[in-house]
Amino acid sequence: MSRSLSSPVSRRSVLATTAAAATAAAVAPLATATSAYAAPTLPNGTSKDKVLVVGMDGLRHDVIAAADAPHLKSMMANGTYGTSLLYANPMAATSSGPGWSTISTGVWPDKHGVKENSFAGKNYTQYPGFLARLAQVRPQLSTYAAVDWKPLDAQGTVTPGADAKLVLDGDRDGYTGHDATIAAETESILRDQNPDVLFVYFGQTDIAGHNSGAASAAYRQAIAVQDGYLGRLLTAIRARPSYATERWTIIVATDHGHTDSGGHGGSAIEERRTFVLAQGPGIAAGARPADTRLVDVAATVFKQLGIVPDPAWGLDGKPIQERSTDPFESLHPALSARVDETGIPADVLGWTHTAPSGWSVVNSAMGTGGVTEWRGWSFATDEFWSRSQRDQSRELNVRSRGVFAVADSDEWDDKASSGPYDSTLVTPAYAVAGKSTVTLGLTTLYRQEGSQTARILASWNGGTPVEVKRYTSDVISQPQSLTLNVPSGAANVSFRFHYTGSNNWYWVIDGVTVTAS
Repeated sequence: MSRSLSSPVSRRSVLATTAAAATAAAVAPLATATSAYAAPTLPNGTSKDKVLVVGMDGLRHDVIAAADAPHLKSMMANGTYGTSLLYANPMAATSSGPGWSTISTGVWPDKHGVKENSFAGKNYTQYPGFLARLAQVRPQLSTYAAVDWKPLDAQGTVTPGADAKLVLDGDRDGYTGHDATIAAETESILRDQNPDVLFVYFGQTDIAGHNSGAASAAYRQAIAVQDGYLGRLLTAIRARPSYATERWTIIVATDHGHTDSGGHGGSAIEERRTFVLAQGPGIAAGARPADTRLVDVAATVFKQLGIVPDPAWGLDGKPIQERSTDPFESLHPALSARVDETGIPADVLGWTHTAPSGWSVVNSAMGTGGVTEWRGWSFATDEFWSRSQRDQSRELNVRSRGVFAVADSDEWDDKASSGPYDSTLVTPAYAVAGKSTVTLGLTTLYRQEGSQTARILASWNGGTPVEVKRYTSDVISQPQSLTLNVPSGAANVSFRFHYTGSNNWYWVIDGVTVTAS
């Protein structure tokens, strides 16, 4: 079958190799892989702000240190590197379909609808990938995508909106050379053309993880090879004649982790590990933020291109260089290791009873004993809290970032205790004098069971707290907003989060804001 991919293409056209050509290119060394065919001709770029997103499938970030990966490690030193944990079922499996959908769309699976690799329920019409979104709002950009896991194209996950794309026929399984082909073509485009935004997919780390496990030498070698491809792309960018006048951002991310023995899809901490690594204008060197999430890739792309997302897009992510202003983030230096929680590694610092400045916890009605970490409202990280017990939906706390507040009567009762779980978290007093309304914003994960109660109360001018909201059913990691009229003569208001239970479930709050108008 003869074909040419070197002729000019119109915007939003589809370019794909045949299975035969893909296989031929796959077995060729990277240096000669381009001889199989010529790279497509993209429209000439129009922006000095340029973004390359490199997706490395199934790359467990805690293995990078043991691999020969100088380019990834250099990016970590010269960019911002945020690690985090994924959801698990019932929100979605730790599989590629949900993972790449989350990266591309910038929203969590409860919005984009992809829960596993069948892609049933996908909602890309409302939540398109970032390349499709760019085609809508900045169609003059020159965009490119290269993938060899076909669902990323066939299901509309990543490639829609690209001016040109390389999609290798067949599933990635068994095609161990596709990464080389993708790297070679992308290197050629970066060197010889003027693209603005690129998404490039490397899948060999996932194949090695399945075949040999994340603890294997083969997995580390796969990381090293992919790191070499990344290095070639970086070299091609720096060698561009116009590089000195361009502002390049490089983003590397993964869709899920792998177990030591190989595999993913479940709720083990190793399967849930993800990262976002970025280097570019305005992105701090050597930063290790604790508030990064996988949904931040798309938001970072838009930020680096000078695009302000429309609130109607419903993005869950934020640019990687922007820090959360949540009051609980100040508690990172106070985080401690486990006391009674035997299932959490001793080196994980992830909880404290110390409240932020101006906040307090009232435990005067709290029972005695129980698991120390969860006696009354505590402040914890996802890594620490979700490891306390798997598969009880703690993995669904996706919209919390960094440190959050949690009242967990279920875990508290795992050690001998006496009396009820009864604890109140109290905010500072916020000025409302002369204002008509005050709005409390927060993110909540709440599981209802039995006779437990979860109430928000307001206290005006330090007076008797009055209930203003009560939770009676599950709320799975959602933003909440409560607007109250300011009573005549009120100068300030404080809020109380009062939780009671008896070996029931839990209540998480995060992202607390109070605004008066």
